[in-house]
Formats: sequence, structure tokens, C-alpha cells
Amino acid sequence: MAFTLVDLFCGGGGFTRGFAQEEFKPILGLDADRAVAETYRVNFSSSKVLVEDIREMGWWRIEREVNKVDVIIGSPPCEPFTKTNPKRERNPLDRLYKDPEGQLTLHFIRLVGDLQPKIFVMENVVDAMEGPLREALTYEFRRAGFERVFFNVLRAEHYGTPSKRRRLFVSNIKLAPPRLRKVICVEDALQGLPDPRSIHDIPNHVVTPISERKLKKIARMKWGDCLVVYPGAKGVFTNYVRLHPRRLAPVVSGGKRFIPPFEDRLLTVREQARLMGFPDDHVFLGGRELEYNMVGEAVPVPLARAIAAEVKKALKSGSF
Repeated sequence: MAFTLVDLFCGGGGFTRGFAQEEFKPILGLDADRAVAETYRVNFSSSKVLVEDIREMGWWRIEREVNKVDVIIGSPPCEPFTKTNPKRERNPLDRLYKDPEGQLTLHFIRLVGDLQPKIFVMENVVDAMEGPLREALTYEFRRAGFERVFFNVLRAEHYGTPSKRRRLFVSNIKLAPPRLRKVICVEDALQGLPDPRSIHDIPNHVVTPISERKLKKIARMKWGDCLVVYPGAKGVFTNYVRLHPRRLAPVVSGGKRFIPPFEDRLLTVREQARLMGFPDDHVFLGGRELEYNMVGEAVPVPLARAIAAEVKKALKSGSF
């Protein structure tokens, strides 16, 4: 019998995809964006999908839809916490308790507490445990009924993702998946895809329009060069990076755009999805910008699968 899965802040389904690959049964996804929820529905047709604001979601609504929840996962917005956001609250605790988006994390914890799954896993940026935030999150999860709270920091590239990503996973079990020895580089990840300007049947693999001015600049770029540098809360960050074929891609995020190693254009949504480990039959809906955002905001699928394998092991052994 498959273990059941509920995904709060389900997005385009990267977190769920990894669990589905480990034979978990997705039974419910929740997202406030209708187009995003439709993407989840198309990819996980056996799961119920609720288009709701989590702030207005009572536990009884979920219990009415599902009988038993073994695992709850979710990725509350990272914008209140990430150092790439120059407008984040100065006081770390204000990012959780004052910022309206930061408060969504508290609503995730509320529902986890109300539904009492065997295991929960909440994903966010590592900055979400900066300063007193770690203690605050521990307090909130314990108040919700979970005495054991672990802060697991994992790198997606250690588990077969062709791009860099260091993320925090807060859970009630220790998550330490065995690392893969092989690193998958950009060239490996993108191989086999047809020219996006040709006739093919691969979803989300079409050329993204770009201005002639940018194209001329792109033509002069070498591997690792970027077109855009912007300030964050700490340090500077880059965008429109030409990828190196034999290295990992930089962090993929919603607003991030990449240039292929050997072509003067932007990566398609499908190519970007490959950098996050999505299979080619995982479809994104809702318009090009939203599709890129869903890819960039997802938990990389290979990392999600590695976590799911650890969760399954704990459920089977009863060690939770």
C-alpha cells in the first residue's frame, strides 16, 4: 500500500514529483494560483487540487477531502527570508512574524499541527534559520505537537541535479540521503533535446523571444559571462549567464535566465526544467513567464526523490 502525500504550496509539482517517483500517492495539492494549481492537476491527475489561500484554509477542509495523511510536504515562499531580496525585514524574526508572506510559514505549521501527519518536510532557503529564526521555528513546530525538529541542509547537486542549490528542509526526522558519486553537468542534462525551432512534440520546448540588442551582447559572451548584475540584501547576484557545458549550472530561480553553451538564445522552459531534474513529460501551463517561475521555484526533482527515499525508509521502519 502506497503512503499518502499532501503538498501545501504545491507549485508546479517538483517536490511531489520526487515523492511520486518513490511510489508515494499524492492525494492533495494546495496552491493559491489557479494556473499553477492547474499545472499540478495535469501532472498528478489522481490527486485532488485546492485553489485556496492557505491563510483561509481550515484543517477540516483537507480532512473532508482525504481520509489519512502519512506525509505533508511544502515550500512556503522564500522571499521574506532570502538574502537575494534587498527589501527583506532587517530583524530576522520580523521576516517570520511581521512580513505577510513570512507568516505563510506559520500557516503551514498550523495545518501540519492540525492534521498530525507521521512525517512533515518543509523546504525553504537556508536563510530561513538565520539568527533567532531557527529557535522560533523549533518553538512553533513543538507547539504544533512535534517534539523532534531537525534542520537538514542539503545540496541538490549531490543527488543528481545538474544545477547548484543549497536548501533547508525542516522535518521531524533526520534527513541524510546518501550522496551520488556522479555529478551531472549542463552538457549531460541538455543532451538529446531537438532544436527548439524544429518540429517536435516535447512540451515547453520553444524559443523565448529576446531583443536584438540583447542578442548582439549574447553573441559576444563566453562561458560564465553574465549580462545582468543586481544587488541583494547581502552581496550581488547575476542573471542571463552563459552556461559552461562541463560544469553545473548556477542556481535556477524564478527570474533567472540562462544562455546555452553553444547557441545565442535563451534556454527554453524545458531546458531550464532539465536543469532542475524534471522529466520531459512533466508539463507546465500558464504562460511563458509563469512556466519559468514554476521551474525556478520548485524543489529539484532528484533532491526531492532522495528525500522521499529517506522518508519512506523511516515510515517502513516506524522510526519517526
